[in-house]
Amino acid sequence: MTPVGSRPGGGAGAGRHHIVSILVENKAGVLARVASLFSRRGYNIYSLAVAPTDDEKLSRITIVVDVESSPLEQILRQLDKLINVVDIFELAPEDATEREMLLATVSATPADRGQVISLVGVFEGKIVDVGQDRMTVMLAGAPSKIDDFENLIRPFGIVELQRTGRVALPKLARRPPALHAVAGDATDPAPTPVA
Repeated sequence: MTPVGSRPGGGAGAGRHHIVSILVENKAGVLARVASLFSRRGYNIYSLAVAPTDDEKLSRITIVVDVESSPLEQILRQLDKLINVVDIFELAPEDATEREMLLATVSATPADRGQVISLVGVFEGKIVDVGQDRMTVMLAGAPSKIDDFENLIRPFGIVELQRTGRVALPKLARRPPALHAVAGDATDPAPTPVA
């Protein structure tokens, strides 16, 4: 997670998609102002998700952008100047825990229904609606998992499909457990073996 203004030039993951997490005041028009900054600069937004946080006065906007053609630092500085922006972080994909949700209505004839149900089970998804020859399925997971599932159900015939776009938080730091000293004296007699 890199706060605005402290990202080294290029940085990890330069030339790929980057995730921008923006904490904003939950007020009308903020999303439009944020999105317009990206569009005016010609950035391609791959996904955009916004929802309130645990504080009802704040929302988090997660934007996935292509930074191959233009550096991201300038637009991050401009975002930081917007009155309703509270905090901005750029998350490189390797530093983020990303999730996305998919809803898809799939053709499922009686002959294919068992295969679709099995595939949904393998990916730990859910069947949320069933019709005579169609099923609506839901899956949440990492974007790569969603991509794989979408590719596998496509041959059955996708009637409608909606993906939420990515949401992301920084990965938590992991430290190895601390070693504790073992109490005792090196001159203590060895334990008596059990017969």
